[in-house]
Amino acid sequence: MIRRIMMQTVSRLRLFLGTIVLVAMTGCTQSLNDYQGQPDKLDVKNYFDGKLMAWGIVSDRSGTVKRRFTATIDASWQGNTGVLDEVFQFDDGEQQTRVWQLTVDGDEISGTAGDVVGEASGSVVAYAMNWQYDLTIEVDGEEWVVGVNDWLYQIDDDVIINIGTLRKFGLEVGQVVLFMQKQR
Repeated sequence: MIRRIMMQTVSRLRLFLGTIVLVAMTGCTQSLNDYQGQPDKLDVKNYFDGKLMAWGIVSDRSGTVKRRFTATIDASWQGNTGVLDEVFQFDDGEQQTRVWQLTVDGDEISGTAGDVVGEASGSVVAYAMNWQYDLTIEVDGEEWVVGVNDWLYQIDDDVIINIGTLRKFGLEVGQVVLFMQKQR
């Protein structure tokens, strides 16, 4: 009898803890709908046109900064098709280049780049943009494909903050935080 009560208690405790974990995992997810009705509007083609400077950090899953970088971005558009030529200079001396081919269709944006697996896609609502893609990166001499969930927030006409979460096998493995400033 006592054993049965203990087993029922353990089962209920597992169910309770599982529910808490599930609620925590799904309840903390933001959505572009959270920004509906905000007065400002990010115009991707206007902001990402011309020269931009960027500064950022790459951290591991515990939040420890592993790399710092600066970047230059040269962007141009022909109609709804744009090119973002990004050159990253890391604090360890490494330089990386990523050239995005972007397409804007209303509030939807898609793009490809050499180290992006498949196509990136996302949307803009008010001053926020969210897009996801799979990116090939090097970790300890090995190539990994990580899922990237980028959130961009336009602060004013010249500044955007980009917070990107990197995931592997569904688990967060790192984060990239990037500040971009339009050069006038």
